Amino acid sequence: MDADPSPGPVTLDEAARRAESAAGWVEENWSTWLNTGLRITLILIVALVLRMLVRRALTKLIARMNRSAQAVEGTALGGLLVNAERRRQRSEAIGSVLRSIASFLILGTAGLMILGAFQIDLAPLLASAGVAGVAIGFGARNLVTDFLSGVFMIMEDQYGVGDSIDAGVASGEVIEVGLRVTKLRGDNGEIWYVRNGEIKRIGNLSQGWATAAVDVTVRASEDLDHVKSVIGEVADDLAKAEPWNEQLWGPLETLGLTEVLLDSMTFRVSAKTMPGKALGVEREVRWRIKRAFDEAGIRIVGGLPQQAEESAPDPTAGMAAPSAFSSSVSPQSMAASPIPPPANLSK
Repeated sequence: MDADPSPGPVTLDEAARRAESAAGWVEENWSTWLNTGLRITLILIVALVLRMLVRRALTKLIARMNRSAQAVEGTALGGLLVNAERRRQRSEAIGSVLRSIASFLILGTAGLMILGAFQIDLAPLLASAGVAGVAIGFGARNLVTDFLSGVFMIMEDQYGVGDSIDAGVASGEVIEVGLRVTKLRGDNGEIWYVRNGEIKRIGNLSQGWATAAVDVTVRASEDLDHVKSVIGEVADDLAKAEPWNEQLWGPLETLGLTEVLLDSMTFRVSAKTMPGKALGVEREVRWRIKRAFDEAGIRIVGGLPQQAEESAPDPTAGMAAPSAFSSSVSPQSMAASPIPPPANLSK
């Protein structure tokens, strides 16, 4: 079998025809290529410029929020409601989320427009993406719920790192805040991982101010004005002592009587304190009031009402009454004794 003959040399006429064919094909399609390239370039430029402008606007917005927080810091309102560092962290987290969402939307839209410029049918792609999104949404609905709850929690500043909160399912000090999970340190040192979507209510014990309330029960015979003056002296001394002068955010006030009984009456003493410091202030107030009352001769009472003193108990109260059967010559004993048989019976 003969081998295939090698291709002969290309003639000038054939080369010219091929060149003319290629040049014609290029001439027919160059305008399409140019239009497509210009469209893609324009889409990329517009997307990048828009992304840069949106991110810059978000950055300026976050910086303005931080400046407003720093302006309020140091005032009375700032001490009660604003924590500059927490506000900065919260605004940075919100800005990061918004920048990520903006970048995803802008670049995703640009990508779809570029695919459309290449004459790619996007209908099947969008339909497949929609079906996949629905499937993922059903399968990961808890994850989506946790994420959305975390976003709104950060935006509303419900709590932050260092706050003591009661989340219903767990309570403790917040040691980490995430978009999906919040970590709490319990009273016994345990760490709770709480999903944000499971938190239905939040009790924040570290925001605003706390209330220290102490009830003092004294005898009903005490002079009301004297007791109130002694408590006022304790309040003045506590307001000047360190570190209580920093922890007290309001004067220690005697609100009045909360209970009046026959042998006692109860005073209510209250003050606004720094968040989380109410228990320590209450213990110090009780300590100082007890010492001041001892020096002033005021007696603190409490518990059950005092019982009136009774006479000495009768030592014979627990003894049984004497029985008639204890005497062998009593009629009852003689009647109960058996009749002895006669000594001698004659037949």
